[in-house]
Amino acid sequence: MEKANIKELNDRIQQESAFVDIINMEMHKVIVGQKNLIDNLLIGLLANGHILLEGVPGLAKTLAINTLASIVDAQFSRIQFTPDLLPADLIGTLIYSQKSEQFQVKQGPVFANFILADEINRSPAKVQSALLEAMQERQVTIGDKTFKLPEPFLVLATQNPIEQEGTYPLPEAQVDRFMLKVVVTYPRKEEEKLIIRQNISGEFPTATRSLKPEDIIKARNVVRDVYMDEKIERYIVDIVYATRTPEDYGLAPLKNLLAYGASPRASISLAMASKAYAFLKHRGYVIPEDVRAVCYEVLRHRMGLTYEAEAENVTPEDIVTQVLNSVEVP
Repeated sequence: MEKANIKELNDRIQQESAFVDIINMEMHKVIVGQKNLIDNLLIGLLANGHILLEGVPGLAKTLAINTLASIVDAQFSRIQFTPDLLPADLIGTLIYSQKSEQFQVKQGPVFANFILADEINRSPAKVQSALLEAMQERQVTIGDKTFKLPEPFLVLATQNPIEQEGTYPLPEAQVDRFMLKVVVTYPRKEEEKLIIRQNISGEFPTATRSLKPEDIIKARNVVRDVYMDEKIERYIVDIVYATRTPEDYGLAPLKNLLAYGASPRASISLAMASKAYAFLKHRGYVIPEDVRAVCYEVLRHRMGLTYEAEAENVTPEDIVTQVLNSVEVP
């Protein structure tokens, strides 16, 4: 791509991405700290990808998603997943109307722009597979009819890493459908003091509605236009391949720690998330730092660790760090 074109694209993206600062400002009005969580919510929103949030209860996961939905003036549904939940509770069902003497479709809570699937690992496989169709195909089948889901459609699922009793671990195929897995951490001491003050005084700031769902759809098209050089594409493929054949990248010790590497979906997600990250930074082109910034979130849930890795307390993050340190940066 010529330099003149890149400059033109850069200027255009600087203008188009101005609303990102507004969203950030409104989010931080309500949420204290959690910058990583907010950035990743925006990446998922702009790159059209679903997000899996993992963290102990009380870290403002639900509040963050709720706030984002109110800023975008979008429909928001919260579904609390429990072991007795049925697919019909999620997608809707057919109800017989005596008046018209025929079945009518009653749509479920999945028909919204933002879906918060709370404690997704508490629901049985049938419910998880119903959500899977909605996430992947962006449509739902009720009876013999298929319904398109509204745009934008974003599933944010939370799972609690501590409590394993009465939970159904998500199958690999489903976890792979999430573009990002974000680990939500505790706030810093200063932030926690502020949280206590806000809660004691009972003064909770609210976010202002600043965007419409159409603005997000338009922004997604602009994100696709962010320029990605062939060298960056090669870098992304190398990172993903290093999780599949580590010995080719001087990472032979990882071979016994990895049961399987990241899927081609990881490469697509890494490219899209890098573009969205560049857009957040008001830049019209992707640099290697963008790829590195989103690498942990994109890859941590897409690799299978062996028993040996678990015995040695090796985490997926350790493997991503080794991969990033070994793969040549363009």
